Amino acid sequence: MSDRLLVSTRKGLFVLQREAEAWRITREAFLGDNVAVTLADPRDGSWYAALDLGHFGGKLHRSRDQGQTWEEVAVPAYGEEDQVITGDGKPPQPATLRLIWSLEAGGATEPGRLWAGTIPGGLFRSDDYGQSWQLVRSLWDRPERGEWFGGGYDQPGIHSICVDPRDSRCIRIAISSGGVWRSDDAGETWTQTADGMFAAYWPGERARDPNIQDVHRLVQCRDSPDHFWAQHHNAVFRSTQGGGQWQDVPDVSPSVFGFAVAVHPRSPGTAWFVPAVKDERRFPVDARLVVARTRDGGASFEALTEGLPQMPAYDLVYRHGLAVDNSGERLAFGSTTGGLWTSDDQGDHWQALPARLPPIHAVSFVSM
Repeated sequence: MSDRLLVSTRKGLFVLQREAEAWRITREAFLGDNVAVTLADPRDGSWYAALDLGHFGGKLHRSRDQGQTWEEVAVPAYGEEDQVITGDGKPPQPATLRLIWSLEAGGATEPGRLWAGTIPGGLFRSDDYGQSWQLVRSLWDRPERGEWFGGGYDQPGIHSICVDPRDSRCIRIAISSGGVWRSDDAGETWTQTADGMFAAYWPGERARDPNIQDVHRLVQCRDSPDHFWAQHHNAVFRSTQGGGQWQDVPDVSPSVFGFAVAVHPRSPGTAWFVPAVKDERRFPVDARLVVARTRDGGASFEALTEGLPQMPAYDLVYRHGLAVDNSGERLAFGSTTGGLWTSDDQGDHWQALPARLPPIHAVSFVSM
């Protein structure tokens, strides 16, 4: 099982180590800065940290020595002619990097290749370890982009990038709000694959339009890569057909709303969610923090509570705030109130980190 954990927070990056049956903080970086998301590249051991510095813009740093030292690299950038055009009535605006919302490594045979998803809805590729970035124009220039719109943010954003372990040219992305897209040629061409999803917030037949689906998070099973899970704004969906032809999973208890989802790396029918009350409230159902787990592909769910705070608890878990390690046994999740919990038995029992952390954006295990 993985024994290191990266925790990205509103006030810095925290590195945790598993020692003597407990986790402890062994290193901090970027204290006081807003760390949006981190990537531990399993190919060469490099770590990447994306910072959201507000007025000072986005920054990206790389560490080649497990976080001991960091060097600043380039960030994705839009051209002067690029515009954000959305389908929710807002006037066109110049495209400016608002947030690096997702970072993923390329395939094992693609040293240096990284993918970044951003707000406002752009996908970028680097082939030199983040020293330079290119906007994937085949997606950006599609006419469907003019109908995308923001979910939790004012502008649409790409928060999920899944690189197929069998063929790294095959990529799936999810957009809030713009559905699910697939490329089989490393981003040269794209196909929309959100068929089967529905948007309860949209009236009439438009609710089934794949281009307006608000997918909160998309994950792919490592050893069964045709199996995907999606946490949607108003539902949980599952695909066993390569990220297309989605089926509604209706009986997620205690709620079908949430942001985070994780899938077992070997057992595609096992997945975890952190449910909440949706829309304007966004806190745990009945103020009880639970993790919902299915082991039978969504046919049934159990609410895991042992070691988690119960009423009153108002922890919300963001899209990247839940992670499972490569063994499928160890999990971790962090909340907007700075709580961090880990489990060594697939969520049957949880332990809280005895520390008060800043609001947590993302957690990720280090696999090497």
